[in-house]
Amino acid sequence: MKYRAPWWLPGGNLQTIWPALYARRVTGAPPQYLRERWDTPDGDFIDVDFLDPPGPQASPVGDKQPQVRPEPERRPLLVLFHGLEGSSRSHYAEAFADWCVRCGLAYAVPHFRGCSGELNHGPRAYHSGDFEEIDWILRRLRARQTAQGGGPLLVVGISLGGNALMRWAGEMGAAASEVADAVAAVSSPIDLAAGGHAIGRGFNRLVYTRMFLNTMKPKALAKLAQHPGLFDRAALLAARDLHAFDQHFTAPLHGFRSTEDYWARASAKPHLPRIRIPALLVNALNDPFVPASSLPGQHEVGPAVTLWQPRHGGHVGFAQGRPPGHVQTMPEAVGQWLLGTLGPARQ
Repeated sequence: MKYRAPWWLPGGNLQTIWPALYARRVTGAPPQYLRERWDTPDGDFIDVDFLDPPGPQASPVGDKQPQVRPEPERRPLLVLFHGLEGSSRSHYAEAFADWCVRCGLAYAVPHFRGCSGELNHGPRAYHSGDFEEIDWILRRLRARQTAQGGGPLLVVGISLGGNALMRWAGEMGAAASEVADAVAAVSSPIDLAAGGHAIGRGFNRLVYTRMFLNTMKPKALAKLAQHPGLFDRAALLAARDLHAFDQHFTAPLHGFRSTEDYWARASAKPHLPRIRIPALLVNALNDPFVPASSLPGQHEVGPAVTLWQPRHGGHVGFAQGRPPGHVQTMPEAVGQWLLGTLGPARQ
């Protein structure tokens, strides 16, 4: 991915914050979704948003490069797993939806538990290494694709969702090809300890940590109201960083001994050499809370893994164009890479 930030967006923090809040996400109207609620095997539920069938094709934003356009009968499904506290309305999710409209792909955004606007029922939430949930969702979507003609299934994970996705791909090894054709992770903290410590310091702690805790704490307290005694309320209220939040909420609810145990066992980085399907890792070197020093080199991943590590981009930013800019550059690059793994006969 050859990306250079525009002159008016200097630095990783501005390249992170501006695209999320102000840059244009779509070429036309915001995507319209059709929601399905799926009952989970453990008696809970998740909500999955599917892109409503598109109307007339919109004009592309930015560089008008030729797009690979699948034939209707071979239409792939692009699945996006969102990041921490994200949803189908996150800026990156809407940008990928817009790209799918322009390229004729089906599109689905499964919401992690508690992220679709309604608190889930069970005594658990979601976490960065939730590869079992990823597996169940993808297998159900693969069955859906098979029933509708057997088109390819391509998967993107953003930030937390990307770590969980790569954790799944490493865990599955060669068997992943039975479910997905290719996967990509964008701005994912594949070394959770490095990312967790980085987001807990300085400006990151004041801005990003506070932003996340502002929604995570109320959800956790609502979960406690559902299931009294689930965790220590006073300790949760006292949490001032993600390490403490994970210590008192994420780790105990999901079977981890501590934050350190969670971060170590859930990180995807040690599992990257075991990935056997085409996989792409996109990480900007100036991402504020994914330290460049924690990113893998090509010698630390398997031959199926491609690394894109541009100097600029921030955390899920990659804005381009004149102010206010747009965020189509990354979805176009990642989407075309995924389609390119299929070969002409399957596009």
